Amino acid sequence: MAAKNYQQIGDLAFRKLDRVNGDLFCLTYGALVTQLVKDYENIEEVNKQLEKMGWNIGVRIIDEYFAKSGAGRCSDFKDAAEAMAKVGFKMFLGVNARTVNWNPTSTEFSLIIEDNPLADYVELPEAFARTMWYSNLLVGVIRGAFEMVQYRVEARFV
Repeated sequence: MAAKNYQQIGDLAFRKLDRVNGDLFCLTYGALVTQLVKDYENIEEVNKQLEKMGWNIGVRIIDEYFAKSGAGRCSDFKDAAEAMAKVGFKMFLGVNARTVNWNPTSTEFSLIIEDNPLADYVELPEAFARTMWYSNLLVGVIRGAFEMVQYRVEARFV
């Protein structure tokens, strides 16, 4: 079976979708995080809420991925991870991502996001620098999307 060119599929899917202004997206996300910090006052709880919101997005966004990406069915977990990195991230965020550091059984990997759009215009206060995972929404999106295709995963920033 010929390997799929996920990079090309991702670029094509990105060009086909309607997009929102990147600056507006970043600033709106920043306002959301700021409001969560004010509401919860506990950074661990903010991290949990961002992950939970991301999971809810992930379980819904997978339908749009299948309907509009043209990527087709994946053969295994490694194939699904490549599709998520090269098609999903490009399609929905306009960024390139890649999978690296696979373990010998192909059950664990690292995902490298080249330019995280959620982190644009962000400077965390020193008090939050080691405890807040500002882009934790992405962790939830990954987990939720994978669960919808029958893979239970753990995801976290390192």
